[in-house]
Amino acid sequence: MALTWKLVIDSTNAPALADFWAAALEYEVEDPSALVEQLLAAGHLGEEAVAEHRGRKTFRGYAAVRHPEDPFDATSGVGRGRRLLFQDVPEGKAGKNRLHIDIHSEPGGLDALVDRLEELGATRVRQVDQGPAGHWWVMRDPEGNEFCAA
Repeated sequence: MALTWKLVIDSTNAPALADFWAAALEYEVEDPSALVEQLLAAGHLGEEAVAEHRGRKTFRGYAAVRHPEDPFDATSGVGRGRRLLFQDVPEGKAGKNRLHIDIHSEPGGLDALVDRLEELGATRVRQVDQGPAGHWWVMRDPEGNEFCAA
Protein backbone atom coordinates (compact mmCIF):
# COMPACT_ATOMS: atom_id res chain seq x y z
CA MET A 1 0.00 0.00 0.00
CA ALA A 2 1.37 3.41 -0.94
CA LEU A 3 2.00 5.86 1.89
CA THR A 4 0.53 9.33 2.16
CA TRP A 5 2.87 12.32 2.43
CA LYS A 6 3.09 16.09 2.47
CA LEU A 7 6.02 18.32 1.63
CA VAL A 8 6.99 20.53 4.59
CA ILE A 9 8.78 23.79 3.80
CA ASP A 10 10.53 25.90 6.44
CA SER A 11 9.61 29.57 6.31
CA THR A 12 9.75 32.87 8.12
CA ASN A 13 6.13 33.80 7.30
CA ALA A 14 4.12 30.64 6.69
CA PRO A 15 0.80 32.31 5.77
CA ALA A 16 2.40 34.64 3.22
CA LEU A 17 4.42 31.83 1.65
CA ALA A 18 1.31 29.64 1.52
CA ASP A 19 -0.53 32.45 -0.28
CA PHE A 20 2.29 32.65 -2.86
CA TRP A 21 2.40 28.90 -3.50
CA ALA A 22 -1.40 28.57 -3.62
CA ALA A 23 -1.48 31.21 -6.35
CA ALA A 24 1.58 29.79 -8.14
CA LEU A 25 0.18 26.24 -8.25
CA GLU A 26 -3.49 27.24 -8.43
CA TYR A 27 -4.04 25.35 -5.15
CA GLU A 28 -6.24 26.33 -2.21
CA VAL A 29 -5.01 27.63 1.12
CA GLU A 30 -6.36 25.32 3.81
CA ASP A 31 -8.81 26.82 6.28
CA PRO A 32 -8.28 25.32 9.77
CA SER A 33 -10.48 27.93 11.49
CA ALA A 34 -13.23 25.46 12.50
CA LEU A 35 -10.66 23.16 14.12
CA VAL A 36 -8.91 26.09 15.82
CA GLU A 37 -12.25 27.26 17.25
CA GLN A 38 -13.07 23.75 18.53
CA LEU A 39 -9.67 23.40 20.20
CA LEU A 40 -9.93 26.86 21.78
CA ALA A 41 -13.45 26.15 23.10
CA ALA A 42 -12.35 22.83 24.58
CA GLY A 43 -9.32 24.42 26.26
CA HIS A 44 -6.88 22.27 24.25
CA LEU A 45 -5.29 25.30 22.60
CA GLY A 46 -4.29 28.65 24.07
CA GLU A 47 -4.74 32.01 22.38
CA GLU A 48 -0.93 32.30 22.08
CA ALA A 49 -0.99 29.42 19.58
CA VAL A 50 -3.49 31.18 17.32
CA ALA A 51 -3.00 33.82 14.65
CA GLU A 52 -5.35 35.42 12.17
CA HIS A 53 -4.67 35.61 8.45
CA ARG A 54 -7.10 36.98 5.87
CA GLY A 55 -9.92 36.92 8.42
CA ARG A 56 -9.39 33.28 9.42
CA LYS A 57 -8.07 31.84 12.65
CA THR A 58 -5.01 29.70 12.02
CA PHE A 59 -2.32 27.90 13.95
CA ARG A 60 0.48 30.41 14.62
CA GLY A 61 3.49 29.67 12.44
CA TYR A 62 1.77 27.16 10.15
CA ALA A 63 -0.15 27.27 6.89
CA ALA A 64 -0.86 24.72 4.19
CA VAL A 65 -2.09 24.51 0.62
CA ARG A 66 -3.78 21.63 -1.15
CA HIS A 67 -4.82 20.65 -4.64
CA PRO A 68 -8.43 21.80 -5.18
CA GLU A 69 -9.57 18.44 -6.57
CA ASP A 70 -8.14 16.30 -3.77
CA PRO A 71 -10.23 15.17 -0.78
CA PHE A 72 -9.97 17.03 2.51
CA ASP A 73 -11.34 16.80 6.03
CA ALA A 74 -14.21 19.29 6.30
CA THR A 75 -13.70 19.79 10.05
CA SER A 76 -9.97 20.51 10.04
CA GLY A 77 -9.56 21.74 6.46
CA VAL A 78 -6.55 19.41 6.12
CA GLY A 79 -6.02 17.98 2.66
CA ARG A 80 -5.72 14.26 2.11
CA GLY A 81 -3.82 14.47 -1.14
CA ARG A 82 -1.26 16.72 -2.79
CA ARG A 83 -0.32 19.15 -0.01
CA LEU A 84 2.40 21.60 1.02
CA LEU A 85 2.77 22.60 4.68
CA PHE A 86 4.72 25.73 5.61
CA GLN A 87 6.17 26.01 9.10
CA ASP A 88 7.94 28.99 10.61
CA VAL A 89 11.44 28.33 11.89
CA PRO A 90 13.77 30.75 13.72
CA GLU A 91 16.68 30.46 11.30
CA GLY A 92 16.72 31.84 7.77
CA LYS A 93 17.51 29.94 4.60
CA ALA A 94 21.23 29.19 4.56
CA GLY A 95 22.04 27.51 1.25
CA LYS A 96 20.79 25.82 -1.86
CA ASN A 97 17.67 23.67 -1.59
CA ARG A 98 18.31 19.94 -1.74
CA LEU A 99 14.72 19.45 -2.91
CA HIS A 100 12.68 21.73 -5.13
CA ILE A 101 9.38 22.00 -6.98
CA ASP A 102 9.10 22.10 -10.77
CA ILE A 103 6.07 23.94 -12.16
CA HIS A 104 5.19 22.92 -15.71
CA SER A 105 3.47 25.23 -18.18
CA GLU A 106 1.17 24.27 -20.99
CA PRO A 107 3.07 23.63 -24.24
CA GLY A 108 4.42 26.97 -25.47
CA GLY A 109 3.38 28.74 -22.26
CA LEU A 110 6.70 29.08 -20.40
CA ASP A 111 7.05 32.84 -20.91
CA ALA A 112 3.51 33.48 -19.66
CA LEU A 113 4.08 31.19 -16.66
CA VAL A 114 7.34 32.93 -15.69
CA ASP A 115 5.71 36.36 -16.06
CA ARG A 116 2.78 35.27 -13.84
CA LEU A 117 5.12 33.87 -11.20
CA GLU A 118 7.08 37.14 -11.16
CA GLU A 119 3.85 39.08 -10.69
CA LEU A 120 3.18 36.88 -7.63
CA GLY A 121 6.59 37.70 -6.12
CA ALA A 122 9.02 35.16 -7.60
CA THR A 123 12.34 36.20 -9.12
CA ARG A 124 14.24 34.78 -12.06
CA VAL A 125 17.68 33.36 -11.28
CA ARG A 126 18.83 31.91 -14.60
CA GLN A 127 17.53 30.43 -17.81
CA VAL A 128 18.57 26.91 -18.80
CA ASP A 129 18.29 25.77 -22.40
CA GLN A 130 19.30 22.17 -23.07
CA GLY A 131 17.85 22.15 -26.59
CA PRO A 132 15.72 19.05 -27.16
CA ALA A 133 16.37 17.90 -23.56
CA GLY A 134 14.47 20.87 -22.11
CA HIS A 135 14.18 24.58 -21.46
CA TRP A 136 13.37 26.07 -18.06
CA TRP A 137 13.93 28.93 -15.64
CA VAL A 138 15.46 28.54 -12.20
CA MET A 139 13.48 30.90 -9.94
CA ARG A 140 13.13 31.84 -6.27
CA ASP A 141 9.94 32.22 -4.26
CA PRO A 142 9.51 35.30 -2.02
CA GLU A 143 11.61 33.68 0.75
CA GLY A 144 14.43 32.63 -1.58
CA ASN A 145 13.54 28.95 -2.05
CA GLU A 146 14.61 27.75 -5.48
CA PHE A 147 12.16 26.14 -7.90
CA CYS A 148 11.97 25.63 -11.64
CA ALA A 149 9.43 26.81 -14.20
CA ALA A 150 9.50 24.53 -17.23
